[in-house]
Amino acid sequence: MDYAIKEYRVNCDTNTSFWKAVGMPSRGAKLHQTLRDGMPYTVYTKLASVAGLELKELAKYIIIPQATLQRRAKLGRFKMDESDRLYRFAEVLKASTDLFEGDKERARQWLLNPVRGLGGRRPVEMIATSAEATAVLDLIGRLEHGIFAWVRLLHIGWLRGNG
Repeated sequence: MDYAIKEYRVNCDTNTSFWKAVGMPSRGAKLHQTLRDGMPYTVYTKLASVAGLELKELAKYIIIPQATLQRRAKLGRFKMDESDRLYRFAEVLKASTDLFEGDKERARQWLLNPVRGLGGRRPVEMIATSAEATAVLDLIGRLEHGIFAWVRLLHIGWLRGNG
């Protein structure tokens, strides 16, 4: 069995292109102001498209009832708390896509299926609160840096000289 750990490198082009594709600032004062003012509804449709999700499906994950979603479409903007959940979803989607080296379908499948490192919960179910989203992002960070690979190697004896 091959337990090689790949080197992780941040791809700045991918980082910029993702945030442009969803129509959302990635960091800084502009993001902060956008969240306070409310994300434009167009961000929602772009985010669903990039994620490969139906609009109703994304609404379920970011906990926005259909009637509210229809009102936001008419207004053209989300409220601050809804915008924050949209941003959290985008952040988790971006991180999972990076984890799978740009493979959007593998990232999507990972988000939609139960994950052992999250207590058997699906990552998309953990967007509603910042604490849960942070747990997902922390797990992705550990996976990117090979923490679970090293724990597994230790468990099977490779790092104790038994392998």
